Amino acid sequence: MSPPGGHPSEDAGARHQGTAVSGVLVRQDGPVQHLTLDRPQQRNAMSVAMVQALREALAAAEADGRTRVLVLRGSGGHFCAGGDIRDMATARARLTEDPDAIAELSAAFGELCVAFSRTGLATVAVLEGSVMGGGFGLACVADVALAGESVAFRLPETSLGLVPAQIGPFLVERLGYSEARRLAVTGARLGANEALALRLVHEVHPDTALDSALARVVNSILQCAPGAVAATKALLARARHNAPASLVQEAAEAFSAAVLGAEGQEGTAAFVARRRPAWAPT
Repeated sequence: MSPPGGHPSEDAGARHQGTAVSGVLVRQDGPVQHLTLDRPQQRNAMSVAMVQALREALAAAEADGRTRVLVLRGSGGHFCAGGDIRDMATARARLTEDPDAIAELSAAFGELCVAFSRTGLATVAVLEGSVMGGGFGLACVADVALAGESVAFRLPETSLGLVPAQIGPFLVERLGYSEARRLAVTGARLGANEALALRLVHEVHPDTALDSALARVVNSILQCAPGAVAATKALLARARHNAPASLVQEAAEAFSAAVLGAEGQEGTAAFVARRRPAWAPT
């Protein structure tokens, strides 16, 4: 249950309550679903099972009719230290029977990032400690990224003779081509303040203040109509790759649909009546 004022509860104890599925804790708090990467001894390194669990949790949240916000974070003071090297070893061992085993492993994580980047639900990443490799990619696809002062971003692939293959496109999307290229060729190490300066993250707080920052951000999201959020995200995604002039008619139709829809009518009526709209927490 959410406490008075519409802020979802998110204390240290509640954070670890929920259903554990293949290294991911799933906890529902009203319209907010918390997905916690929960392999603290491995700094939440992403396994194949975790990728699948996150995909399934996202699909279920999109279909359940009540979830409006997804919160991604890690347990044990770290977000995610990249991919699980044991899965890579297993894929290598299978190359004789399946020459595409490593590519398939990589593609599975890429599809996870694509799914989170395309969802109409609002997404918030809470970042502490290690944020590496795949964790870096998940941070890039979140609508809002909140970082603790302990956060340590690393992009080590090129220093290991590897390619940040699935992360690269999302780096470009988040930071632009020039900064993404700089980070990739230097095997970047970024602290909280540099990440904020690059707009890789949107806010930085002491780690002990992250829960209150998350509650504030989530409450702000819940003041917005869920259908309008989804439609806006879809339009902004189109705007990344299309000239504004080419989107005039599409944007006009989206606006008209919103004005004439249930949310638009409720929102304008609530504004005139000086009351909260039906979707906003009380």
